[in-house]
Amino acid sequence: MTTTPALRLLSLIAMLAFAAPSLAQDDSLAMSSQPPEKFSFLIAYGQDECPEADGDEIVVCAQEPEADRYRVPKELREELKEEDAVVGGGSWASAVEGYDDIARLNRPNSCSAVGSNGFTGCTSAMLRQWFAERRAAQ
Repeated sequence: MTTTPALRLLSLIAMLAFAAPSLAQDDSLAMSSQPPEKFSFLIAYGQDECPEADGDEIVVCAQEPEADRYRVPKELREELKEEDAVVGGGSWASAVEGYDDIARLNRPNSCSAVGSNGFTGCTSAMLRQWFAERRAAQ
């Protein structure tokens, strides 16, 4: 899983905020120059409890609602922009028509100078455009 610099900074701050008081109370760890061997960054959902640290382990645990257990993390979710949203949700027929328009460029009767029989599709393309403009005008 990739982390952003902001998420790394936040986890470091959380680690220092929660770990520093516990390290200060334990003189053997506070006087040691060696850092702990194990760091654990965990997320607990719903009523799950955060695990306890064993020995010189540092555990940073975040509590999230149960509804987020099986969701994609917020950092990885893509927000749909207003201009990219399909009005009315779009239909399967319009999606197929869009795919057909893309595939039509490589087929015969495509109205292009590239490929075999490309020139023969120009009349078909003009008729499709005319029907589309008529539908849009109604």
